[in-house]
Amino acid sequence: MMNQSDWLARSRAAVWHPCTQMKLHETGELPLIPIARGAGAWLYDFEDRRYLDAISSWWVNLFGHAHPRINAAIKDQLDRLEHVILAGFTHAPVVELSERLSALTGLGHCFYASDGSSAVEIALKMSFHYWRNHGRPGKSRFLCLKGSYHGETLGTLGVGDVALYKEAYGPLMREAMTVPSPDARLAEPGETAEDVAERAARGLEAMLAEHHASVAALIVEPLVQGAGGMVMYDPEYLRLACALCDRYNIHLIADEIMVGFGRTGTLFAHEQAGIRPDFLCLSKGLTGGYLPLSVVLTTNTIYTAFYDDAITRGFLHSHSYTGNPLACRAALATLDLFAEEQVLERNQQFAERFTGLLAPLANHPQARHFRQRGMIWAVDIATRDPDFRLRFYREALQREILLRPLGTTIYFMPPYVVNDQDAALLAEQAVAALDAALA
Repeated sequence: MMNQSDWLARSRAAVWHPCTQMKLHETGELPLIPIARGAGAWLYDFEDRRYLDAISSWWVNLFGHAHPRINAAIKDQLDRLEHVILAGFTHAPVVELSERLSALTGLGHCFYASDGSSAVEIALKMSFHYWRNHGRPGKSRFLCLKGSYHGETLGTLGVGDVALYKEAYGPLMREAMTVPSPDARLAEPGETAEDVAERAARGLEAMLAEHHASVAALIVEPLVQGAGGMVMYDPEYLRLACALCDRYNIHLIADEIMVGFGRTGTLFAHEQAGIRPDFLCLSKGLTGGYLPLSVVLTTNTIYTAFYDDAITRGFLHSHSYTGNPLACRAALATLDLFAEEQVLERNQQFAERFTGLLAPLANHPQARHFRQRGMIWAVDIATRDPDFRLRFYREALQREILLRPLGTTIYFMPPYVVNDQDAALLAEQAVAALDAALA
């Protein structure tokens, strides 16, 4: 029987791990942990050590690992149909999922892919192709927020604003134009988060007034810019941005890959602004964190611009596993949990308790800008230690918690099944890990 060290050696020899300098695994600076199983909010290695999954395995897991209802749905589908080409064919799970997502969002005609970056690529291509079909191919540029992140394929890197990726892949990218972020941390003395949102919207308006004729769309992560450092902002920005997009005749793309499915307190983040985007990109929690699946929903106006006798006016895009039945069944089971259990209400109650438990972290001498939106918490740590991220990560693992800082920003995004006992452990050990990392 393979033990822990065997799996470590085999993984280092055979697997190229994502977003990782592999040499750190060799030196031990970045621990590589083989996971044998998961149950609820916990992960277990091959020596039965446990780790509280406080980041939902990169923000995907909603209802814990090995959830019985999602497990059962996938097992049932496995005996019926594992996959079929979606070009020229269809099947019950993809139809039912599309109908339910449309009913929840007011958007329709779901176009499926396998991951968040692919969904954003689809929305970008659809927006450009829409304007091309309308005889305006010059509307081919995109706007994004300063510090934004929308994925790591070339198209999505182009609408991001992360220096690390620009330095590495800049020659391959077609960069978007950036507009001010409504980051609430930018408030001047006497300003509110809403004031910052209004100020950022004025910057957007100035950009659109000059460049709207060449702009196809503005892309935003509603309410929280995730990989940019868990940047949180007031819903007023979305209201103003949506109105400006309408006025200047450009599309609004809502990237809810991270913030969708209850993460910000409502099922979808843009609901808190009372708007409807032209494109809505969903992934991560769509399947409860089980299987790769993403989707782009759009308006009937955009759909009908492609509905034509000419093949060239159709949307020229495909993925081999588009609308995979197993993934769709996992997504349907996930939506069933939202429909049948008071998930959002329970999350709100938990969030109030957990925010209280995090008071020692929020009041830590090195803590800055503690913030919370729904089931997302973040705090910036005042340190110049270039290795802080790795030091904190290692200290947290030693205390049974999985937390991966974004630079000097510690964030929490736990599954919705974390109980009060686990939450107390998480809050207490996060402070202990921070003290040890700063020592």
